[in-house]
Amino acid sequence: MERLNMESIEKISLLYDFYGRLLTEKQRQVMELYHEENLSLAEIAEEFGISRQGVHDTLKKAEHLLTEYEDKLGLVAKLMKSRHAIAEIDGIIDSLTASIEDKEAAAKLQEVKGIINKLEE
Repeated sequence: MERLNMESIEKISLLYDFYGRLLTEKQRQVMELYHEENLSLAEIAEEFGISRQGVHDTLKKAEHLLTEYEDKLGLVAKLMKSRHAIAEIDGIIDSLTASIEDKEAAAKLQEVKGIINKLEE
């Protein structure tokens, strides 16, 4: 199995964070060993006493399931949309704060920004 590019790795990792609990225990373990521990297919195969192809199939099935869950539930897409909106709001607040001479109003805008940024935590 070829190594995934960074964007794919980040996507699979995010999907795993959201939907990993919906996978079987074995699928979770294989995903963690491959993606988090960076073990090779051969090393994972040895760990489980299965073939390298068995590990490959387990990974592909788990990744496919994670993608299906996202297609149906869309939680990651909603998170990304929210993060984008928060970044836009932050920019607007910053530009408003810079243009407002009333220090009290500027402080209130920064307070609002702080509340919005807590949503990302």
